[in-house]
Amino acid sequence: ICGPNAAIHGLVYDGCNFFRQRLVLSTLSGKRVKIKNIRSRDDDPGLRDFEASLIRLLDKVTNGSRIEINQTGTVLFYQPGLLYGGCVEHDCNPQRSIGYYLEALLMLAPFMKTSLKATLRGVTNDPTDPTVDLLKSTALPLMKKFGIDGDGFELKVVKRGMAPGGGGEVVFTCPVRRTIRPVQLTDPGKIKRIRGVAYSVRVSPQMANRIVDSARGVLNHFLPDIYIYTDHMKGANSGKSPGFGLTLVAETLNGCFLSAEMTSTPQGQGDPVLPEDLGRNCAKLLLEEVYRGGCVDSSNQSLALLLMTLGQQDVSKVLLGPLSPYTIEFLRNIRDFFQVMFKIEVKKPSEDERNGGDKVLMTCVGVGYSNISKTLK
Repeated sequence: ICGPNAAIHGLVYDGCNFFRQRLVLSTLSGKRVKIKNIRSRDDDPGLRDFEASLIRLLDKVTNGSRIEINQTGTVLFYQPGLLYGGCVEHDCNPQRSIGYYLEALLMLAPFMKTSLKATLRGVTNDPTDPTVDLLKSTALPLMKKFGIDGDGFELKVVKRGMAPGGGGEVVFTCPVRRTIRPVQLTDPGKIKRIRGVAYSVRVSPQMANRIVDSARGVLNHFLPDIYIYTDHMKGANSGKSPGFGLTLVAETLNGCFLSAEMTSTPQGQGDPVLPEDLGRNCAKLLLEEVYRGGCVDSSNQSLALLLMTLGQQDVSKVLLGPLSPYTIEFLRNIRDFFQVMFKIEVKKPSEDERNGGDKVLMTCVGVGYSNISKTLK
């Protein structure tokens, strides 16, 4: 990773994979980063529009960042400035949903100089990235466990916009937290209830009801406390493209949230999906997530690990299901940017769980973000 020019360019990476991780960790650690050979062998080389849009968003929430991109877009040099925050408006590129940009903001928002109020416009729900509904129902409660909460901590869907047209709008506000509370999340407990939202835009409102019926047909065998409400937005709030989808969240006795979601195929792309199939498959995905177990679901593993790293200089422990490839690379990048290593223990399923998969207990001592910010000054 570190070549002969490491002193000049900070960390040097090759290729476009895990691009967002590296920029976010660079911004938090204050270390400059150079990414080269970005799709250099492709017919269409260089940065994609959605990656350029992410760089513009990072430039808006920081003060004094230096960004250099070569003529073909295959080399990026990024020197982060001060994480400032404030009121930000950004039109997200419709190639990726707002969730792609929002995941980066969730990691940065608590450490800014002033409280963040971000208005993001674009695609709210697509099959590729975590939807806004999923992040609202799982990422925010997870951050509250680390002491990030308050009156101004919310994520609101103003308009819903499906892929590919977009037209959605989301408002995310987050207060500043200089210290992150260490956590001990080692026992998820049993599932006590399931909540969800079935949404539909520019199609018949009956679609959402059909999704709910088919999802309940699977989940009612396991649990009586299930409530899935329907959200049908009309007119100006319904975006530019038709579509529907379902987000399900299982809450445990100890306040952990496990989630699954599915969205209909974007208009004009691939085979159409029946609402009954979507509801059934989404319910099965939730059961798969429960089987994987852990106190954090697979879509939020990296957020939990980052907050553990930047927490106070105390021991934090989190029990996760099997680590996703994205999380494994995130651990490598945390080692590069913060010199923090996690102790990883594999836990076999207990007698009570019988059919559960292997779990992973992650332990680390936080570096304390206040210490990093002092070195940046």
